[in-house]
Amino acid sequence: MSGSGGHPPVPGKGLVVFDLDGTLLDGYAAIGDALAHAMERFGLTPPTPSALRGMVGEGLERLLEKAVGPERAAEGVRLFRERYSDVAIRLSHLLPDVPAVLNELARAGWRMAVASNKPAVFSRQILEAKGVAGHFLEIAGPDAATPPKPHPAMLLRILSAAGVPASDAFVVGDMEIDAALARAGGCRVALVPGGSRSPEELAAVDGDVVLGGIRELPAWLEEEWRAAARHTIAP
Repeated sequence: MSGSGGHPPVPGKGLVVFDLDGTLLDGYAAIGDALAHAMERFGLTPPTPSALRGMVGEGLERLLEKAVGPERAAEGVRLFRERYSDVAIRLSHLLPDVPAVLNELARAGWRMAVASNKPAVFSRQILEAKGVAGHFLEIAGPDAATPPKPHPAMLLRILSAAGVPASDAFVVGDMEIDAALARAGGCRVALVPGGSRSPEELAAVDGDVVLGGIRELPAWLEEEWRAAARHTIAP
């Protein structure tokens, strides 16, 4: 797991830990392109875009296990990486309202990080190219010492590096795996549709709120922060 510099200018709030694909980023075209590159080498038919959305989220190794089978997954990962490095930036796009929301949270004093099951090197390259990497004190992904989500190690390392207790941290994601990560790490979680799950599917997940979109996140965070402060000072 590794980080990227760039701290918000105003201190005083908690930490918001974002998922990447489906939450901040529409990266499905790039993932689909690289997956097709790997699968076609094995003579396999790539998934449709809608089927792909149901396959992602558990990390690169798991994706390739699903796509080409466990016995060919290691070679599939190599082929995927070979192609993905060429298309990740060009075929990935920030989701609507994301730049404005990140700017608003930074101005309000929230610190931010990314916890994705995408390899951190790719996440960092994409976010830097899209001009928003500086918002995040950590851009984290699985590695030899850090299991993929929903294992809480990635989240707990981010909290430790930031010096923030779990009670002051919020996870934001688009899948049940993000809710499971938050619960395992002792954090609250906001779920946003638009990625791999529909609003109806997210309603069945153990989250604190299902937002109508990421544009609603700043107001929800402020209300949660004020409510916690009222609870702290109540007699």
